[in-house]
Amino acid sequence: MSDRPNLVRRTPFPTSVSRAVATPLQPSVVYASPDPDALDAQYEGRASGYTYGREGHPNADVLAQMIDRMEGGEGGIVTGSGMSAVTATLLGLLSNGDHIVGGNQLYGRSLRMMTQDLPRWGITATLADPTDVAAMEAAITPATKLLLIEVVSNPTLRVADMEGIEALAREHGLILVVDNTFTTPYAFPAYARGADVVIHSVTKLLAGHSDVTLGYVLARDPAQRKAIYDTNVTLGLTPSPWDCWMAERGLYTFDMRFERAQANAAALARLFADHPAVETVLYPGRPDHPDHNRAGALLGGQWGNMVSFRLGGGRAAANALARAAPEIAFAPTLGDVGTTLSHPASSSHRGLTPEGRAALGITEGFFRVSVGCEPIELLQRDFKTALDATL
Repeated sequence: MSDRPNLVRRTPFPTSVSRAVATPLQPSVVYASPDPDALDAQYEGRASGYTYGREGHPNADVLAQMIDRMEGGEGGIVTGSGMSAVTATLLGLLSNGDHIVGGNQLYGRSLRMMTQDLPRWGITATLADPTDVAAMEAAITPATKLLLIEVVSNPTLRVADMEGIEALAREHGLILVVDNTFTTPYAFPAYARGADVVIHSVTKLLAGHSDVTLGYVLARDPAQRKAIYDTNVTLGLTPSPWDCWMAERGLYTFDMRFERAQANAAALARLFADHPAVETVLYPGRPDHPDHNRAGALLGGQWGNMVSFRLGGGRAAANALARAAPEIAFAPTLGDVGTTLSHPASSSHRGLTPEGRAALGITEGFFRVSVGCEPIELLQRDFKTALDATL
């Protein structure tokens, strides 16, 4: 028998009378139980614990509980991405023959799922304007089971009539699902305001540093929560412990990031409005926004960090602006600690026809800005230089 130490057997984790201040990272895929009875107790809910990483792990639970507190609920589920949260929700709650009504300016991949993927599984969808409750109601059929809404639309920043839509869902007995990614619970507490299911792309503002990919779902009804959880586990939409740990770390500075980014966004909106290269500015905090009054009532003065604007020079002007702002990341994302610039016609909404984009007001000169936490003087300088380059 070899005298070498057996390194295959796991070394027990050290015990301590003190506790770690930072949450430990737990990358284990599997968890050992003492015997079959103990495993039964875990699966049957008589004992708490973990079994297999795809079914849950400590870092996901810590993160879920933090976002639960932000939304004012409990039992949230962390998923592998924002779209996996959408997928688990729709496939968990809908069946062959069901119908869904969605806002007509949802995130591009949500629109694709509703119009191209769900129909392959026998689930039909209709898109309607969420700023118009009558249009939403007209889209409802006897087979409608669920409404999917974003409070603030991407990328035109229209504000949904959430009070009217919530009442509509109750009147027709429909599940109201709110994607609260843009607004976050700090601007709009969707769960407290009547949503049956709340979705977040944690990748964005919540995590805040463009270094994790995660989603989150909170369902009010326990049966719906279990259906979403089971779908998430079965489809393998599992979140990484590392990403959960990183997102938790990002959340600790969320308050400060959110407030700084909002203040910067308001200042940039003023700069855009005053610049001759800009035809239109879209920012809910501006009195000239088409939904300004509704936004004020819904968001309570938390106008968000997103600003969109439209140039008059088409693709040539768009190229000139992006090239003249090398310090601002031209990237199809939002919610980073730094400011990012997105061109929907060539990224999030490239799948639409030119006519379809035009109907939404998305021209070749349309940009969406996810405003970050830089000193505002730097942002004003960089954007003025970029806008000047388009003249």
